Amino acid sequence: MKSFTTFDGLQLAYTDQGAGLPVLCLSGLTRSSTDFDYVAPYLDDVRMIRMDYRGRGQSPWAQDPLTYTIPVEAKDALALMDHLGLTRVAVLGTSRGGLIAMALGALAKDRLIGVCLNDIGPEIDNDGLSAIMVYLGRNPRFKSRAEMINAMPAGMIGFANVSMERWAEEVERHTNETQQGLTINYDPKLRDAIEAAGHQPAPDLWPLFDTLAGLPLALIRGANSNLLTLETTTQMQHHRPDLIYSNVPDRGHVPFLDEPESIAVIKTWLEACR
Repeated sequence: MKSFTTFDGLQLAYTDQGAGLPVLCLSGLTRSSTDFDYVAPYLDDVRMIRMDYRGRGQSPWAQDPLTYTIPVEAKDALALMDHLGLTRVAVLGTSRGGLIAMALGALAKDRLIGVCLNDIGPEIDNDGLSAIMVYLGRNPRFKSRAEMINAMPAGMIGFANVSMERWAEEVERHTNETQQGLTINYDPKLRDAIEAAGHQPAPDLWPLFDTLAGLPLALIRGANSNLLTLETTTQMQHHRPDLIYSNVPDRGHVPFLDEPESIAVIKTWLEACR
């Protein structure tokens, strides 16, 4: 992977592949750019740019974990665009990445071509947040990857018809296997930043969502999502009657993006961006 320098001197990792419409892919809270490996083969005529956030993937951990915030990560995304000489990009944002995309709408809407949100919106259900806090910053309880892979079908509530090969890919990409057991492969102090944010009044994210007015906008929702409710989805459609949308069956938070329903939304959105 290549790297670029942030405002505070971190060398963040990124990949830049293909040619065509520049699409910046932003992953989930604890995840990395490998999340987009599943959808990459379906994206034709796209310049696919993926960034590993500070403290995740191949990027170094921040000296100050309280910089693991959406405004800082949005600033990092703009720094990557500047590094690549890109005036505007379309953003495909999974969960946390979608929140960063909305922040970019407020900070630098003129840098956006369009936004596709993967299972995220301007209201986040408390059940989903509670589920995230159970594991955030903590090592898995499993002694081996094989043990965790076998537990995935029962443990991943909301998911069905997922192959064991896919669960194996997920576990191998997002854990380290040691003699003492499995460890997470991101900075555990990410939990400190999320807890600190949780002590503040919850911000109203609808104004951020509304900054995306006039841009091609798409939403992919896991039909069994515990983070994005159908009620919030309906409100999003009310705000944006032109929202390109699909409710993906057999998926919770988040769809893998290579489901037929996900691919159909992404391709329609990309055409709108072009």
